[in-house]
Amino acid sequence: MPATNDYSSRKEWEVACWRNIVESGEILQLFITPYERHNIVMRVATLEGLASGKSYKKIGEELWLSPQTISSIKKAVSEKLYRSYRDRGKSERKKKTYSTIKTPRNKPKRVFRRTKYGVLYMP
Repeated sequence: MPATNDYSSRKEWEVACWRNIVESGEILQLFITPYERHNIVMRVATLEGLASGKSYKKIGEELWLSPQTISSIKKAVSEKLYRSYRDRGKSERKKKTYSTIKTPRNKPKRVFRRTKYGVLYMP
């Protein structure tokens, strides 16, 4: 692994380390689980399907993926960064806006009591 002092930012250092890890497949095999490997393979296969012009439905049938998953992979390609729906939701969540206009009530609120005779409304 390269020394961190050789790079101006942590991001550059991470990119250089990732290149080293990818070049030596042995390290990659040690640290990536079969589930992660499966996800990477599915993303690459989806990307190839999109590049060849296949429809979402055709890709989904071949790889057993939902259209939402294919769409997120397509977004990742256009943004040059893969982010899960959970990560997207954190940054793209809309802030709630509360209305300052109060709606007038037409009728005054009536209090009711349940009794053995039924519901009695108090003035």
